[in-house]
Amino acid sequence: MPAREMRSLTGAADRLHLSQPAVSHALRRLREIFDDPLFVRASAEMIPTTAAMRLHGPIDHALAVIFDALKSHSSFEPALATRTFRLAMSDMVEQHLLPLLMEELAHIAPRLNVEVRQLSMPDLNAAMKSGEVDIALGYLPGLSDECVSQALFDDEFICLVRKEHPLSVDELTVDDMNGLRYVHAETRNSTGHNLAENALQNAGVRRNIALTLPHFTVATGVVARTDLALIVPKAVAIGMNRNEAFRLLPLPVSMPKIAVGVHTHSRFASDPGIAWMAALVQRLLTADER
Repeated sequence: MPAREMRSLTGAADRLHLSQPAVSHALRRLREIFDDPLFVRASAEMIPTTAAMRLHGPIDHALAVIFDALKSHSSFEPALATRTFRLAMSDMVEQHLLPLLMEELAHIAPRLNVEVRQLSMPDLNAAMKSGEVDIALGYLPGLSDECVSQALFDDEFICLVRKEHPLSVDELTVDDMNGLRYVHAETRNSTGHNLAENALQNAGVRRNIALTLPHFTVATGVVARTDLALIVPKAVAIGMNRNEAFRLLPLPVSMPKIAVGVHTHSRFASDPGIAWMAALVQRLLTADER
């Protein structure tokens, strides 16, 4: 019941790909059938009644059973499929994965489309349960227990500088780090990056931030042209360093390991398309990591 999860008829209409009047009309018919208002307005939200709360579980389960039955009789042929897959990932993962993924799809599944989203954890959990997001990628410790996670590798953070950077050392010290100037990307909902920031501060690293960005996309381009440094996951750095334009320097402090995974929702376990795409993403990420 999207209206229950979205708390908004407009939001429910968007999720169902219907007009708001169509959803209002359907809700009116449901109210007549169940002889209950089902949703009442409270401030800017539509709040489910007790009857709606009781109905949600059985209806949700019934829809899942129907979906599984339909998918069990379907097949997925990548070369012929015209489907759009919706993937959730941070902009760091985007820059690392999407060039590999789109190149591969051009060869083996040229009619598939990919839509990338960045969502807060509550919104991501709801979107995966509803099927609005097919696959989530990265370090996502707040993901619902209803999701199935395939661990890929434990990543770590390193310091990225340009190859000709004047600091000619192979191993950094805390003093070295405090003497550098940095690009800092405040990536949206990046719990892994927050862990790294806390670990650096606790170890006495006081970074001089020369440039703060709301995203990661152009950070490596800036580092390539300046003496600024960037703290970044090693897997991302390896992907960005295919032309060997950078030096990857290990950090002198103990840093948390970041468990990177591919995550799908158990509700769509029988969807062969999602299983195929998840396996492809897993192969691309683990091959690039090695």
